[in-house]
Amino acid sequence: MVGDGTTFAHGIGGAKDLPISPELAIAGATAALVVSFTVLAIAWRTPRFDAATTGRPAPAWLTAVVDSAAWRVTWRTVGFLVFLYTAMVAVFGKDLVINPLLGIFYVWWWVGLVPLSLFLGPVWKAISPVRTINLAFARLSGGDPEQGMLTYPERLGHWPAAVGLYAFVWMELVYPYSTEIGPIRLWCAAYVAVMLVGGALFGNTFYERADPFEVYSTLVSRLSVWGRRRTEQGELLVVRHPLANLDTTPVRAGLVAVVAVLFGSTAFDSFKDSTRWITFIQSSDTSAYLVNNLGLLAFCVGVGLVFALGCVLTGLGEDLRRRELPNLLAHSVVPIIVGYIVAHYLSYLVEVGQLTLIQASDPFSNGSNWFGTGNLSVSYWLSYHPTLLADLKVLAVVTGHVLGVIAAHDRAIRILPKRHQLTGQLPLLFAMIAFTVGGLYLLFAA
Repeated sequence: MVGDGTTFAHGIGGAKDLPISPELAIAGATAALVVSFTVLAIAWRTPRFDAATTGRPAPAWLTAVVDSAAWRVTWRTVGFLVFLYTAMVAVFGKDLVINPLLGIFYVWWWVGLVPLSLFLGPVWKAISPVRTINLAFARLSGGDPEQGMLTYPERLGHWPAAVGLYAFVWMELVYPYSTEIGPIRLWCAAYVAVMLVGGALFGNTFYERADPFEVYSTLVSRLSVWGRRRTEQGELLVVRHPLANLDTTPVRAGLVAVVAVLFGSTAFDSFKDSTRWITFIQSSDTSAYLVNNLGLLAFCVGVGLVFALGCVLTGLGEDLRRRELPNLLAHSVVPIIVGYIVAHYLSYLVEVGQLTLIQASDPFSNGSNWFGTGNLSVSYWLSYHPTLLADLKVLAVVTGHVLGVIAAHDRAIRILPKRHQLTGQLPLLFAMIAFTVGGLYLLFAA
C-alpha cells in the first residue's frame, strides 16, 4: 500500500469498473472498424495528408515565443530541476513506498508523458536532462551537441529505443523488486550513463532515435495539433490535423519494434491481472518470474508479428518490397497505443499522480511540506463513477482503432497500386480487428 491506500499495482481496474456488456462493446467496436473502412473505401479515394502542404501557420507571436532562446532555456531548466529533485530523493530518500521516486518514475515519467506530449508536442525532447547535460559538455569542450564523434548507423534506427522501452516495461511488470528504491535508482543511473555515452558518440541524433523516452514522447506528439513544415526560411510552426501530423512520422528501422513493445506491454499489463493468468501461475510448477518474463516477451513479439503479417500480406506493385510495408504503416498503430494507454492508465494517472504530488512535498519521509501540497487529499471521483470510467475506456480503445484505420488507409492509397488499394488493406484491417477484440477482452478480463 502507498500512503492513503492507493497501490502501485496499477491497471485498468477490472470488470468491476466496467458495468457494461463486454459482448456488446466488442461487437460495437468491430462494427465501428468495418463501417469506418467501408466509408473510407467509398469516400476517401486520394491521399489527404501531406507534410509539405498541410497545416496553417501558427500565430506569429506564438511562433516567436516557441522559437525563442528564452523558451528553450526555460523548459531545459524545468526539466533539469525535476531531474535534480528526482536524483535527490533517489539517493537520500528512505527506501519506503511513500518515497515520491516511485510515483515520479512509474506515473509522472511513464504515463504523464502521454497527455503532455499530446497537448504540447515532443515534451521530453524539450526537457530531457541528458540532452541538457550533453549540451553543457559540448559548450565546455567547444563542440557541437548536434555532432558526435561518429555517425549514427542508419540500420540501427529505433532499435535501441525499443530495447530501452522493453527494459522499462520489464522493470515495471516483471521484476519482482520493482517497488524498491535501489533497483529503480540503478535503472535510472544506467539510463543516464547510456544516454550520455551515446550523445558523446553520436550527438543529438542519438537522442532522437535511441532515447526510449524521447522516441516514445515524440511518437505520441505526432497526434498533437502542433507540427513543423519546412519552408525556404526554415521550419515553420503550424497547426494541423493530428492525423496529418501523424503522417509525418519518419520511417526508420525498428519502428515496428517500438510500437510492438508499447502496445504489447500494455496488453500484458492487463492480462497479468486476469483471473485466468493468476490461476495459471498459481497452479504451475514453473517459476512465476520465468512465466511472466515469457508472457511479456510473447505479447510484445506477438503484436509485432500480427501487425507485420497483416502488412506483408498486402498486394504490391513492383517498386515496393513487402518487408518495407510494416515500417511504412507502423505509424497507424500510434493512435491504438494512445487509446489503450488512456483506457489502461486513466484512473491510475489521475489518482496516483495526485498522491505523488502530495508525497513530493515530503522527499525524506519526515513529515515536511516543501511545496505546500502535503495536506492535500487524493480525489477518487473517477473511481466513484464506474459507468463514466467504463465509457471513457471503451471510447478510448474504439477511437484509437478507428483513427488507426484512417491513418493506415491514407498511407495505403498513396503507396499501393490502384488495383490493390482496397483489397490490399484487408489483411491489415483483420489485424486491427484482432487487436480490438483482444484489447477489449483484456479490458473486461482484468
